[in-house]
Amino acid sequence: MKGKNVANWLLVLLAALAVAGTIWATKPVMQNPAKPAAVEINVSAALGLKDALAEIQKEYEAANNNVKLVFNLGPSGVLQQQLEQGVPADLFISASMKQINELQSKNLVVSASRKILVTDKLVLVVPANSQSIINGFQDLRMAAKFGMGEPGTVPAGQYTMEFLKNLGIWEAVKDKAVQAKDVRTVIAYVESGNVDAGIAFSTVAVLSDKVKIVAAAPDGAHTPVAFPAVMMANSKHPKETEDFLNYLCTPQSAAVFTKYGFTFVGRSQ
Repeated sequence: MKGKNVANWLLVLLAALAVAGTIWATKPVMQNPAKPAAVEINVSAALGLKDALAEIQKEYEAANNNVKLVFNLGPSGVLQQQLEQGVPADLFISASMKQINELQSKNLVVSASRKILVTDKLVLVVPANSQSIINGFQDLRMAAKFGMGEPGTVPAGQYTMEFLKNLGIWEAVKDKAVQAKDVRTVIAYVESGNVDAGIAFSTVAVLSDKVKIVAAAPDGAHTPVAFPAVMMANSKHPKETEDFLNYLCTPQSAAVFTKYGFTFVGRSQ
């Protein structure tokens, strides 16, 4: 009798295990929730900030894995034209107040968000191995050719023309100017020897070991070289854009900008 009870108990246990196995096999496996797609923040920024922004991007995305920064780099005047034509952007960082002011006059930016990130210097460079007699801006009168940014679209070119006018030599040297599409191209012209000298931002000039700085424009000689940033009025992600703009004004970003030679400001305009 006892053996029969054990047998019955074993049959019941096997049946229970079979049912449990069926339930386990048919129960859907829990899936990990899909990771939400990162929010893309489109930033149109002056080309001179390229290296500093690349480093800041790595740091920011590492700390904010829900955000992806997408940069559109170029001359500020060209970027302004793109923004006026409707190229998508959440944030604009210019190398001059001029572009920001013109966009603001057309109600394309959030004026209350304007901040000055950094400032820079205008410098005169010659080839590193040059024995040139060009040691100052006045010496451009003796140059066959010199490089500068195109004043219509390149802020460095705008500052250069203003400075040379204030210096009283623009009319004497303007026909010697080889106008470039951006500041890095000015440096390339000097590196290759295609021009005797060039005028560019200090932070771009120091990146090349093929040129040397021989003079810097003194303070007050032209409109200060400032890099302002502003949120676009049609930003698709205003909260995330504002967060990144604020990050650009933090000590973490200041350390990166300073590393690349900029003078950090990081305040509202």
